Amino acid sequence: MELDNLDLIAAKAFEGFIVRKDLLEQFRKTYPVPTYVIEFLLGRYCSTTNEAEIQEGLEIVKRQLQDRTVRPGEEEYFKSKAKENGSIKIIDIITAKLDTGTDSYVASLPSLQLNKIRISSEIVNANDRMLTGGFYAEIELEYDAAIAQENSGRVFGIISLRPIQLSQRNVLEDYYKGRESFTLEEWKDFLIRSVGMEPTELSEKAKNVLFVRMIPFIERNYNMIELGPRGTGKSHLYQQISPYSHLVSGGKASVAKMFVNMGSGERGLVCKYDVVCFDEVSGISFDQKDGVNIMKGYMESGEFSRGKEPIRADGGVVMVGNFDVDVEHQQRIGHLFGPLPPEMRDDTAFMDRIHAFVPGWDFPKLNKIYFTNHYGLVSDFLAECWTRLRDISRISTVSSNIDYGGALNGRDTTAVNKTLNGLLKLMQPNPEVPISDEILEWAIKIALEYRRRVKEQQK
Repeated sequence: MELDNLDLIAAKAFEGFIVRKDLLEQFRKTYPVPTYVIEFLLGRYCSTTNEAEIQEGLEIVKRQLQDRTVRPGEEEYFKSKAKENGSIKIIDIITAKLDTGTDSYVASLPSLQLNKIRISSEIVNANDRMLTGGFYAEIELEYDAAIAQENSGRVFGIISLRPIQLSQRNVLEDYYKGRESFTLEEWKDFLIRSVGMEPTELSEKAKNVLFVRMIPFIERNYNMIELGPRGTGKSHLYQQISPYSHLVSGGKASVAKMFVNMGSGERGLVCKYDVVCFDEVSGISFDQKDGVNIMKGYMESGEFSRGKEPIRADGGVVMVGNFDVDVEHQQRIGHLFGPLPPEMRDDTAFMDRIHAFVPGWDFPKLNKIYFTNHYGLVSDFLAECWTRLRDISRISTVSSNIDYGGALNGRDTTAVNKTLNGLLKLMQPNPEVPISDEILEWAIKIALEYRRRVKEQQK
């Protein structure tokens, strides 16, 4: 691979935070873990442009993935290794729950098919995301032979774990500083490479689709929908790039899991994650009659009330789905919200709460040429910066320069401003740096176009 100009700028600007995106390919289909887990290890051992060091790092990553990820059919081998050695280290998704019978927490590791693993309250309290949906971690699992003699004892226990994500406090300073080395066009291309795509192969419209897909990660309570042909990588970003997003695959979505469990008072997905993405949205239905109404209220105000007090959350709702026909035909036979489930399809109040309709048909069907083999930011660093940027707003500095005219009502203005704010933060994250007219004009055009699509479908 030839290093191009952008790689050289990136290597200088983000030393230690970049990784060559094609290194993933050799691991991606081989090991049963998402991209950001592999990139976490690649970032640790291969964050350099020196070819010899990269090869050395790759060997270490390969060895760790081989020794620590459990493929289907290898469960018993790993359990026996734990028995022989006393403990093993594995990389897996960990979830936990409270066992009221014994007044203690138990953890599950799906790859080992173990459900009743001892885990201390301290570890659970320090990592409470394991109580909702779980997260990937490097886990040390012990086998205690003494307990095995007892009646129905729990022989496996978790000694320690380390979540696979970045937890440094000052990531944004590095991010701001690195951004200064790029021009606007270079930064756009670098962002696209950071999510694994190759900007030189994409049209302007396709790039814009990618940027709007990124907004829910850096803008609170951002609701968007993307419908289009199959195979355009709509859910890729929400599944692979960030540990702060959660993908709900088609099927029943329960109110308890999404919002709050009335029995235990446990908070749901929108409280725990930055982005909750519904994949294959046409198959989604709620288990309760008022599910859609709770969702509408939440999408409007960012809070929902079940029981006594209202609960605030800032997780965005993203819906992705497929058209069975091409977009022109879809508009002849119905409207662009046609693929949604019946209870949402013709509900204009529901549509009104969607801030952007992303034209999935502007993005090409994915094949090899669209994936990059250049350098981009390591996913966990990028995800961490994005989640911190949610606390920052850039709209206030530019609002005096904008006049939308009289055609937009209150919700339209809110929607356009949210999209605009997200795009401005993507392009110029540092609040100290003023926003150029060029960025502003580009962002407003996209924000208006993506909101206008919602308005036209309502009519």
